[in-house]
Amino acid sequence: MTIFQDKVRKATHCSWLIVTFFCIGLSGISSTAYAQLTTTPSQSTSFSEPMARDVLFSALGFLKPRTLEPHSIREFCLWGLDGLTAIDPSIIVSEKPGNNSPDHPLPETLIITQNQNILFQHPIPHSEDKKSWAELIAHAMKLAWEHSSTIRDAGNDALLQGFFDELFNHLDPYSRYLGPETASTDRMKRTGNKGNIGITLEKKNRSVFISAINTNGPAWEAGLDLNQKVIAINGQATRNKPLDVLQNLLDGDDQTDVSITVSVAPHREQTFKLTRSQVPPETVFFSTLGPFSILTIHSFSTQTAEEISQYLDQIINTPSSHKNSPAPGIILDLRGDRGGVLQQAVTAAALFLDHGIAVTTHGRDPQANHVWAVQGGDMTNGTPIVILVDGRTASAAEILAAALADHRRAVIVGSETFGKGLVQIIGQMPNGGELFVTWSRNQAPLGWPIQSLGVMPQICTSNGTDNLKKQLHSLLSGINLQQDAILLARNSRYPAPVDKILAIRRHCPAALGSDLDIDAAKFLLSSKIAYNAALNTIPD
Repeated sequence: MTIFQDKVRKATHCSWLIVTFFCIGLSGISSTAYAQLTTTPSQSTSFSEPMARDVLFSALGFLKPRTLEPHSIREFCLWGLDGLTAIDPSIIVSEKPGNNSPDHPLPETLIITQNQNILFQHPIPHSEDKKSWAELIAHAMKLAWEHSSTIRDAGNDALLQGFFDELFNHLDPYSRYLGPETASTDRMKRTGNKGNIGITLEKKNRSVFISAINTNGPAWEAGLDLNQKVIAINGQATRNKPLDVLQNLLDGDDQTDVSITVSVAPHREQTFKLTRSQVPPETVFFSTLGPFSILTIHSFSTQTAEEISQYLDQIINTPSSHKNSPAPGIILDLRGDRGGVLQQAVTAAALFLDHGIAVTTHGRDPQANHVWAVQGGDMTNGTPIVILVDGRTASAAEILAAALADHRRAVIVGSETFGKGLVQIIGQMPNGGELFVTWSRNQAPLGWPIQSLGVMPQICTSNGTDNLKKQLHSLLSGINLQQDAILLARNSRYPAPVDKILAIRRHCPAALGSDLDIDAAKFLLSSKIAYNAALNTIPD
């Protein structure tokens, strides 16, 4: 998924990088909107009507201006009330029409029954009166809780979860509500776990070594290296100690100190005093394929662009043992990458582009409308790039792939991608839960929609080995057999008919990545003629 956040962190290894955000029709973007400040979620097993009312009031206010299509507060609430029936089918929600009779005028009435017994009836509020609607629904939930053992068995959070599940069924597949416990876990995944220094240990014989370093952590920043021998942690010798005991010594509360003594040369040791922090999970991994560097990007979290920047710094500035390679290059492996934070995709694109538009977003809320443009300089100095994608590549990963391809900065290899071009904004609720609300659509630099269409690769590997061989052979003559499919995809505009989208996608069916992707990447990076022919398939 693509998540909207209000800040982009500038990569420390490329201080020249500038990412600019031009607002369409606005002077700028305000900070991310939150429905209300989060409070500590209640652990009570009873149903709190006041808390439900506050959550509903906040949620309705958050939804109203942001959904892709306009809807009334009334629509949101009547959709959501079907959640009562979803939990307990014996509960039925209905509306009784009113009348304007001058003698006996009757208001429109909301009626909730259980096994044909009336639990609740109340005049329906004005269509846009969110306060009255929040009060009405919270009270209806309270009565349902009191009268339905099925609802009580479902648990305290089930009523709000059911309400939002039914509401979002009428919007799009990606908008959703996370209850307090799930939201807390999700936030932890986005920002990291308890305090640590970002290293993993392994044992060789009786000694302990650093087997992995998270580039987001204090250990990386301090200059610790892979395979360094660890002599002591907090003054305690590591020799003959179990790994789990040593890892526990490294971990601790956020912003507390730990010392680690390592071997830095034969018969020489150095002690580092590091401050533990909440280290975001690592999302970028480096490997090589002969003379070519591979960056495998698993997702786009809050530090992904920084991780890419650090690896690029090493790739570009480290002397190569393959100096005579005819076409050294970089492979960005986005296969299986389901996306993440939009701004991280934009900032990552800025590492490879001198300037230009990375993506534009379009929504009903003026703050959702942006031209995400970059300027500053290509960190790789024009190094050839191949991007690997497959049918699971989605969201922020599609933004990066589309941006580099549309600017003729990279050749995309693989199959049609997932086609997830919608952006969600997060609203924090008073109970500690979160709303993820789709509020904008992504549009690639050349103007085509990512949603449903996906990214069409310049080299298609999902049609089999023989087809791929024909494509690669044709490239040596300056001809790309994917040209027609590329033009159809790049000339599409929103809203594209479903049958047209399906017809385009059939040219290179979505599939799981395979070794053919790597084979094609090696071929392209080893032949300047083939690479340029594929690169120039993209129209102006």
